[in-house]
Amino acid sequence: MSNFVSVANENGVAVVTIDNPPVNALSFNVRKPLHEALMALRDDPATKAIVIACAGRTFVAGADITEFGKPVEQPELRAIIALLETIAKPTIAAIHGTALGGGLELALGCHFRIADRGARLGLPEVKLGLLPGGGGTVRLPRLVGAAKALDMIVSGTPIPAGEAEAAGLVDAVFDDDLLARTVRFAGEMADRSGPLVPVRDRNGRLAETDPAFFDAQAAGLAKKARGLDAPLACAEAVRNAITLPFDEALAAERQLFAKLVSGDQSRAQRHLFFAEREAAKVPGKDLQKRGIARVGIVGAGTMGGGIAMALANGGFPVTLLETSAEALRRGLATIEKNYAVSVGRGSLSEEAKQQRLDLFRGSTDYADLGDCDLIIEAVFEDMAVKKEVFGRLDTVAKPGAILATNTSYLDVNAIAASTSRPQDVLGMHFFSPANVMKLLEIVRAEKTAPDALATVADLARRIGKVAVVVGVCHGFVGNRMLAARGAENEFLLLEGATPGQVDKAFTDFGWPMGPFQMGDLAGLDIGWRNRKARGQTAAIADTLCEQGRFGQKTGRGWYRYESGSREPIADPDVEALIRAKAADRGIAPRAIGAEEIIERTLYPLVNEGAKILEEGIAARASDIDVVWVNGYGFPVGKGGPMFWAGLEGAAKIVERLEHRHAKTGRAIFEPAPLLRRFAETGRWEVGDAR
Repeated sequence: MSNFVSVANENGVAVVTIDNPPVNALSFNVRKPLHEALMALRDDPATKAIVIACAGRTFVAGADITEFGKPVEQPELRAIIALLETIAKPTIAAIHGTALGGGLELALGCHFRIADRGARLGLPEVKLGLLPGGGGTVRLPRLVGAAKALDMIVSGTPIPAGEAEAAGLVDAVFDDDLLARTVRFAGEMADRSGPLVPVRDRNGRLAETDPAFFDAQAAGLAKKARGLDAPLACAEAVRNAITLPFDEALAAERQLFAKLVSGDQSRAQRHLFFAEREAAKVPGKDLQKRGIARVGIVGAGTMGGGIAMALANGGFPVTLLETSAEALRRGLATIEKNYAVSVGRGSLSEEAKQQRLDLFRGSTDYADLGDCDLIIEAVFEDMAVKKEVFGRLDTVAKPGAILATNTSYLDVNAIAASTSRPQDVLGMHFFSPANVMKLLEIVRAEKTAPDALATVADLARRIGKVAVVVGVCHGFVGNRMLAARGAENEFLLLEGATPGQVDKAFTDFGWPMGPFQMGDLAGLDIGWRNRKARGQTAAIADTLCEQGRFGQKTGRGWYRYESGSREPIADPDVEALIRAKAADRGIAPRAIGAEEIIERTLYPLVNEGAKILEEGIAARASDIDVVWVNGYGFPVGKGGPMFWAGLEGAAKIVERLEHRHAKTGRAIFEPAPLLRRFAETGRWEVGDAR
């Protein structure tokens, strides 16, 4: 038929094979010959059944999202599915790898779905700010029931083949010879008498729906949406599948899809989809990656243990080094306890827990790191300590081993200079808890070899991290911008805002929590220690720390916390302290609105990002967005700070920064030249965030 779709006949069973590497996306080049093949086979009397299969490593893993927002070239997916439903001979999807999005919707157009044991099936469009636009919200509930469909569509999380079979989505699961078994199944179905009922006409599971249970489930999911439109639209579409005739529900789904795809939130989430794939790329053709068979971790504390778990979860053997047997015992015990919690929650089996624990080897002798291909230092955030560690690593690490520091702020060039192999030294800034948080800043030092960067970027992918390559400066991308975002926090309090008001402005914007609640969660003593190390002060925060108010861990910080609770409660003592500090400075309190709070926190955040781009610390504006969405909770529906700057209006941001700079003289408000150019051109000239 074409380079993308071929047809073979096996004893009257036509096997239609899609071949569009790497993921068999349903681009126009696939849809057109697929539609033509199905029409021909529908009318061919020699064809008694049709199997749709895919070449390569996966079934159709989705639509071609580069076509979103562009005029649709016919035939579109919905027309292909409608055609499938007119075919009066068995149609079967043979699913291996993943059937995602449009791929699963294509399979839902078939009478039967047969899957390989390792296959996964899902409708992840919600993660792009969309809902399934090819009938998925209307057909899936007819197979698995409304409640299961709602969970799958709103979460966007694929399910394994065994679960899909139990739910009624898949008709059979095979361990091997998928295509041969599917062809045999198709022949059996063709020889069987009785009508073939397309999914659109199967209403039995819908009739089982408990409306009250469904509404409660939908309401619970809505609470978790945090301002995102797509999850709510998904719930509405599934409800339509229950309450409306099929064709009306299908039309309503398309209307909801069209509204979402043209909206800012979906544009933002699609921007992030592509941005994550660009962020970890290392310039240079055909870079040969170094082999990583074992990883060493220096330090078994909170960060070291979390990093070790992240690596073990990815299947890497780990040598964990501590200064004493007792510290090592505590570190390994904490790791085992964390895995036990996962077993208790049901997210990890006892067998898998033991397999991961078996990957750990503890030691108090640096010489035991000699067989490691990558060694990550995770000790106290002190330059002298880190230089001492790297000096010792330099004497024991084998040639070509990569030496990485987990520093959050410090100069990686200076750390590299403490070794005789600076080309092998880089930063791997994990975010806490390291076994949970997705972001990894890979810090490129002045002399870091490109193949070392490429090796660590590949390792990050293998352990499920979203990696961003950044340059050296104090705090790199994330923490440097965090300082800019928080520079006005105490001024806002002194001038009349409360911690609760500032935090509410942030959560209303879409952040999971505001800066003061986040400070209490992380521990106020961490920032206090960093300020003292740099000779800096913060009048209110320092006083809180001097009073032993370190946040949740002490039950008091910016807020107070009842025993065992993480729910922040406004504390009159803190508000009295703020007013006293303001009075000492002669500052009269005034009302401060949410708009001003955003202007004085997020506008400087964008401005610092522009400076980082100008300095070459980040290669692209979109890299900054990836850092802030995955590491700091910037609302995904706004696409990251640099993308959001375009939505907010860069000219407006520049004007308000100029206003604040003229009023206060504070450098944090002086607009960066690159931000001014962005306001004029609508594009980040160093890298396009739009």
